[in-house]
Amino acid sequence: MITVLKGRRPGSTPNSDSGMWAHSMTVQDYQDLIDRGWRRSGKYVYKPVMNQTCCPQYTIRCRPLQFQPSKSHKKVLKKMLKFLAKGEVPKGSCEDEPMDSTMDDAVASDFALINKLDIQCDLKTLSDDVKESLESEGKNSKKEEPHELLQSQDSVGEKLGSGEPSHSVKVHTVPKPGKGADLSKPPCRKAKEIRKERKRLKLMQQNPAGELEGFQAQGLPPSLFPPKAKSNQPKSLEDLIFESLPENASHKLEVRLVPASFEDPEFKSSFSQSFSLYVKYQVAIHQDLPDECGKTEFTRFLCSSPLEAETPPNGPDCGYGSFHQQYWLDGKIIAVGVIDILPNCVSSVYLYYDPDYSFLSMGVYSALREIAFTRQLHEKTSQLSYYYMGFYIHSCPKMKYKGQYRPSDLLCPETYVWVPIEQCLPSLENSKYCRFNQDPEAVDEDRSTEPDRLQVFHKRAIMPYGVYKKQQKDPSEEAAVLQYASLVGQKCSERMLLFRN
Repeated sequence: MITVLKGRRPGSTPNSDSGMWAHSMTVQDYQDLIDRGWRRSGKYVYKPVMNQTCCPQYTIRCRPLQFQPSKSHKKVLKKMLKFLAKGEVPKGSCEDEPMDSTMDDAVASDFALINKLDIQCDLKTLSDDVKESLESEGKNSKKEEPHELLQSQDSVGEKLGSGEPSHSVKVHTVPKPGKGADLSKPPCRKAKEIRKERKRLKLMQQNPAGELEGFQAQGLPPSLFPPKAKSNQPKSLEDLIFESLPENASHKLEVRLVPASFEDPEFKSSFSQSFSLYVKYQVAIHQDLPDECGKTEFTRFLCSSPLEAETPPNGPDCGYGSFHQQYWLDGKIIAVGVIDILPNCVSSVYLYYDPDYSFLSMGVYSALREIAFTRQLHEKTSQLSYYYMGFYIHSCPKMKYKGQYRPSDLLCPETYVWVPIEQCLPSLENSKYCRFNQDPEAVDEDRSTEPDRLQVFHKRAIMPYGVYKKQQKDPSEEAAVLQYASLVGQKCSERMLLFRN
């Protein structure tokens, strides 16, 4: 059950968002709400008015089951391992935003998936282009350019093998001045050798499981046998996070999941240390005044939650609800990630950390840990398979970092369907507010179609809105209730109780 009072988010501007104070809420209700663009700050639940706010905030989620860490992600994880193992502190490394990274590194892992056969396909195309180029040149240039072009072809293979996109490679064939061979380059390959190489690659493509036998059957010499493929696969996110440390490691890091409830003894015993860390973070990172970071604000913002804890038999072992994920380094809390565990996702609420450990990029590290944690929960609860990162603001450079955790989706603000972020970005470059669903006929499937079924809590009694509205004469009351119904959707309007006084 939920009792709510319509209002505006503290500190927001008129018409920038709609909100409600949630006294209690089931995790399924909140799951359905965030799938309609809502978020919570403590017990206050709000939804931006997307087509009126100056900076539209799109709900973003990552798909952890398909997530592959980028180069910059791996650097952060290795940096943490080196610090734990040897106490190494990198020079001049810090972060400005949680989950800070570069967009180039985010998509670099996609290109790294190009395999050997795809590379050689590109090389064959380039080889044909080379042939045409040779035929178009004069006799003099024919004697010098094949060597130059083949060298360029080799360099293209190296670039493709490193994970760079093939379309960014350009071949230039400018002959060197003077006569004679260029001793700085390897000798030209004969046409016969090139034909054998192509034949070998074709056999590899036709018979990837038994390459060696295929080449032997063709009578090819051992020198043309393909090198054996490396057995070691790229390390998974879990391999990078949980890599074993030496017995004499310099530091020990422990991550504890604690329910955000003063009834929990571990949460209660660590509250003082966690609060002190919050104040230190807010003052140093966000330049808040110490007076603005009191225990009341901290509790209301990051400890109080409307979510009712649930432990169903088919749910995760830790249950559903609101939690603090505490990072303990050598017996001291250095970071806390506030998260909600819901039926379909882990939802990131906030992160605060010790500024003295900014060199560890705790924002990036904690996000990767939360993605790995979501994958762990998925093993027990199959429907729990997403990691929600809050709002993505494309028009704000400092808030675009969330788009670096791929693959990810943005929520269409009109039809509430998820659309891959790659499909959304071109539209966002042209307009701050966008409808991502390209189907002009598509509508909100959970739109309010029967407002009279909406549940109202009035004068200590529960009644449908159809009964309640007969007792009201103020026309503005009907407008407010119908707006609420349109924002929460038909399902939630029938399950939740709207408090009216």
